[in-house]
Amino acid sequence: MENNELNAEEMRLWHMWKGSFQLIFGRVIKDMSEHTGLSEGDYGVLDRLDLHGGGQLRQQELADSMDWTKSRLSHHLTRMEQRGLVARKPLDADRGVQVLITPEGKSALDEARPVVAKAIRKHFLAYLTEQDVESITKLAGRTKAGSL
Repeated sequence: MENNELNAEEMRLWHMWKGSFQLIFGRVIKDMSEHTGLSEGDYGVLDRLDLHGGGQLRQQELADSMDWTKSRLSHHLTRMEQRGLVARKPLDADRGVQVLITPEGKSALDEARPVVAKAIRKHFLAYLTEQDVESITKLAGRTKAGSL
C-alpha cells in the first residue's frame, strides 16, 4: 500500500468518526427545524450576527465566519429577508453591505437556542464520560493547532 492510501483500520475509523458526527449533527438540526422552522443556515446566520456582531456584521465578515461563498450567503440572506429575519443596508463609500438581525430574527434565535441546547445534550453530551470530554477537547485543540 502506498503512503497516500489509508489502510482498512484507518478507513474504518474515519468512517465511524464522520458517520457519528453526521448522525448527531443531523439529529440536532432536525430537532431545531421541527420545533422552530429554522434551517441550519438560518440559525448559523442569526447566531453569528448576535454573538459576533452584536446584531450586525458586514456581509463579507458573515460569509467568512460561516465559510460560505459571498454568492451562497447572498441567496440565503434574500430568503431570510423575505421571512423578516434579517435586513441588509448598503454601507457608505462602497464598503459593502451590513447585515442586521431584525426583532423577528432575534426572537426566532432566542426561541431556537434552548431547543438546540436540549438537542445537543440529548444526542451528544448525554453519551460522553469525563474521559471522553477530555479526549475530545485534546483532539480539538491539536486539530485546530494543526490547521493554523
